[in-house]
Amino acid sequence: MLSEYRVLIVDDHPLQCVHLADQLMAAGFAQTDVASSAETALAKTARQAYDLALIDLNMAGMDGVQFIDRLARQPRPPRLAIVSACVKRIIDSVAMMAKEKGLTVLGAFSKPFTSHHAAQLASLLGRSAQDPPEPPRVGRQTGPALDRASIEDALHRGHLQAWFQPKQSLVTGRIVGAEALARWLHPAFGCLSPATFLAALREHGLDKALLRQILKDALKAHLHWRQMGLQVPVSVNLPTQYLDDPDLPDELEKIVMTNGVPASEITFELLEDETPAVQGQYHMGASRLRLKGFGLAQDDFGRGYSSMYSLISTPFTELKIDRAFVSGAVNDESQAAALVSSVQLGRQLGMQVTAEGVETAHDLAFLRHIGCDCAQGYFISPAVAPDRFSQLLASKHLATNPLQR
Repeated sequence: MLSEYRVLIVDDHPLQCVHLADQLMAAGFAQTDVASSAETALAKTARQAYDLALIDLNMAGMDGVQFIDRLARQPRPPRLAIVSACVKRIIDSVAMMAKEKGLTVLGAFSKPFTSHHAAQLASLLGRSAQDPPEPPRVGRQTGPALDRASIEDALHRGHLQAWFQPKQSLVTGRIVGAEALARWLHPAFGCLSPATFLAALREHGLDKALLRQILKDALKAHLHWRQMGLQVPVSVNLPTQYLDDPDLPDELEKIVMTNGVPASEITFELLEDETPAVQGQYHMGASRLRLKGFGLAQDDFGRGYSSMYSLISTPFTELKIDRAFVSGAVNDESQAAALVSSVQLGRQLGMQVTAEGVETAHDLAFLRHIGCDCAQGYFISPAVAPDRFSQLLASKHLATNPLQR
């Protein structure tokens, strides 16, 4: 119920505060609080948990950008909506900053704030409240031990394992692939995302051990789905630095062949935000993976290192567009233009184009309209355990194409 949500309005103009409160109340919000400065708002959020904060940017004293930076350091910050008279590109830039700092941004609106905006926030807040909680923030004593011995034990016991997010065809609506994503099923802290443990794995030199484990889990799941009569290609994330190892393509091929899965059923997603240490070695490794029959996907396209050069110089088979360009593009002209251009570029280069981070039916419809091939995201399905993924495959509304017999 919207009446249960606590909303904080942060704006130094009294009439704007009254207007915002009226629009929110008309949309069904009953508990609104006002802070006439960023400093006051920080004090309020430190004492009281809010579900949503509406933030102006151009305020006297501490501005809205500084406020968001400070808010991100609090242990349980509210979801945000930016409401400002600044030009739209400034608003969007600040919204991106907030997301990069780990905050949930439900909207970025130009003033005047309307009843339509309030209704949008009501819908998005209700959907966001159903999302699983974020992993514990760094520094709080509520997470697992991340020493080498604990991580090695988790690998040995199979607690670090692959979950799978479906990739849906925008033409047929069927599942046409799965992305293997690492999860730590901790006996005390539940299901943990890589944000909780990946940095520690790398620090202890165990990240390649995780890659091997995720690949083996993916192959096991692929064989199980094949026994169901379904052909589900699987993708596995591969940091570009690993291609500095000239023996890696041979090692990966051996693992796949030993498990009896054709290389063509496996795609390695190269993470664009990680710069290869040796550029020539990177292209050698990427080319050898393709020669062995593996697919290669450019992951997180649009945000990482030397995007365009990497795209045209590497033998990719798939382009995966970063969620930053996908979620909410239907309501943002600049974002939509970047998304359309990325889809057209991928198709002109002969790649399958997949959009990540689909959060709403509007996102999905827009992607279908502009000719994107496939989509992933929480709106379709989050990453799920292998048995749950098998149930998705068996269901009528998300069933993959049967094997050719």
